[in-house]
Amino acid sequence: MRIDDALTWATFLLAGSDSPELDARVLLAHVLDKETIYLMTWPERDISREHKAEFEALVQKRINGVPVAHLTGIREFWSLPLKVNDSTLIPRPDTEILVEAALEILPSQANILDMGTGTGAVILALASERPQANCVGIDFSANAVKLATENSKRLNIKNTVFKQSDWFENVTSTFDLIVSNPPYIDKSDHHLSEGDVRFEPLSALVADDNGYSDIQLIAEQAIDYLNEGGKLMFEHGFEQGESVRARLNKLGYLDIKTIKDYGGNDRVTSATFRKRA
Repeated sequence: MRIDDALTWATFLLAGSDSPELDARVLLAHVLDKETIYLMTWPERDISREHKAEFEALVQKRINGVPVAHLTGIREFWSLPLKVNDSTLIPRPDTEILVEAALEILPSQANILDMGTGTGAVILALASERPQANCVGIDFSANAVKLATENSKRLNIKNTVFKQSDWFENVTSTFDLIVSNPPYIDKSDHHLSEGDVRFEPLSALVADDNGYSDIQLIAEQAIDYLNEGGKLMFEHGFEQGESVRARLNKLGYLDIKTIKDYGGNDRVTSATFRKRA
């Protein structure tokens, strides 16, 4: 089978996915251990019987809903190829909004904490852009901490440390910036039974209080861990911006603003901590 024939076949079978052509290219490139540009450059080249069988098996798994990132073991985020597995969320493009917002206010040297770090995507992106910063990522899951640590070593990003902690339980320092992409989906949300999230840990997705409990807890406790003038930044659901702003205002945060994602939806809210006079 030729490369172009394999891609046509797979794209047809994957018509039910959100991006059948992209899924087909990524999976075949993974099987061939090539960049996707190779497929476009050499469409007439034959693939071996072994590669064909491996590709067909991956396509079938994708038809059954298994995320492409879990099939390849890699997801790119902020141009960083991160290892992923089913112990964490798969990094998503909208989360890069959180990175962009943080970089706009971060000096070259800063102490940064990432709450619920997962693969380490956010803190590794920030650490790669601010190599003189001290970066800490925490997660309740020991498997997530192990994965994030592995990603930092693979990418040779040395200004990061990862720790296991139930939110602030094992945090002992103070920070100029605290970022988080916490669980923010209500447990009754129908999207939990659709798409890639079916294969991701519910503990990283779902929060009580209609999705606000972890956001509220972090906002309340971050006050004790932010330096004067420090920033707190959350990723949240597209309908949660107004409520998140109200909660931060009630807790005494200042300079509260919400930033929209690439689709024009509320996605990240930031606030400044200052001690009361």
